[in-house]
Amino acid sequence: MNHPNSSNLPAPCIVDNGIVVHKADMLRLLRGLRRVHYVHKQGNDIANTGEGCVMEAFADPAQATLVANRSLYLNVHSFDYLELVTTGEQTTFALVQDDRCLCLTPIASPLEDSLGRSIDAAALEAIVTEALSASWDASLDDDRYIP
Repeated sequence: MNHPNSSNLPAPCIVDNGIVVHKADMLRLLRGLRRVHYVHKQGNDIANTGEGCVMEAFADPAQATLVANRSLYLNVHSFDYLELVTTGEQTTFALVQDDRCLCLTPIASPLEDSLGRSIDAAALEAIVTEALSASWDASLDDDRYIP
């Protein structure tokens, strides 16, 4: 016998557009964001806009969502649902609560090139190591030739 709250329906499948109501699903989407352009709307009015980095996405009914100093701390309990809206290559994450909406549009990560390809972390580390090594070598050479 099935439990009264269980069903044989499959879990939702959302591709590019749709409404996400489960907090765990909202968290998974928001944790993938880094740099974003945000628009804060109240009713039909735009209250604030800007750019910032998603520092943390979390679920805690006792904490606030904070947007300050180009940093975003997003609490999924501050919102009723997340709406995904994709037009062309651009996806917007609209966090909605009553007549308030915080719309987040990802900006290319600093670890992506102009084509959106990720830079390999090992390659980046090798580049930094090489640059530091060259700087130290130049510094040692300067010390040797002091008149």
